[in-house]
Amino acid sequence: METTLYPPVKTFLETLGFAVKGEIGGCDLLALRDGEPPLVVICELKQRFNLDLVLQGVDRAAACDEVWLAATIGRGRGGREHDRRFRDLCRRLGFGLLGVTARGEVQIILSPAAPAPRRDPKRRSRLVDEHNRRRGDPAVGGGSRVPIMTAYRQQALLCAAAMSAASVRPRDLKAAAPKAATILRANVYGWFVRIDRGLYGLTDAGRAALTRWPQDGDAGPESAEAAE
Repeated sequence: METTLYPPVKTFLETLGFAVKGEIGGCDLLALRDGEPPLVVICELKQRFNLDLVLQGVDRAAACDEVWLAATIGRGRGGREHDRRFRDLCRRLGFGLLGVTARGEVQIILSPAAPAPRRDPKRRSRLVDEHNRRRGDPAVGGGSRVPIMTAYRQQALLCAAAMSAASVRPRDLKAAAPKAATILRANVYGWFVRIDRGLYGLTDAGRAALTRWPQDGDAGPESAEAAE
């Protein structure tokens, strides 16, 4: 029961100089610290960190200076408190997180004053690059059980289509697939085989890929728009 969390959380906040009372205005815990005006903290309690607890915090946020969310934490790493995405969400909302152990010890998992997660310029750049290099819109958003038609896969298919009739050299593919040399050497999908120095052919897996994702025409740029 959430009531078992109340005594240790109350004691913890009292050590920080708050006067704490339970069940005020629908809030599990309301804490005040002297000042003009007083610092108002609302803490919501749950047996586990989950979305309902976050939504309760969102509902309370307009009525206080700080929101704390408290829940039981176990010994394993399966709880939401160990999920970076969950912590990042609470950071962006400005919520603090308190973990209560089986012994009644209270740990600060996240301070409400913690800065929001920094932007990741490298990841942003990779996303923009993939968007710009991908031909057309070949992948339906929301899918998770089929191979995604990435820009890399599109270029690999261009290479496969170009060598479906005869072996080729990477330099002959550069106009249609700028990364052809790297793609053929890496052979991520197992579609290509090195026949001689600088000469590549198509494997049975490569021919099967062309059957699954037919390439129109002569493997020019437009043929890369094959969808799932």
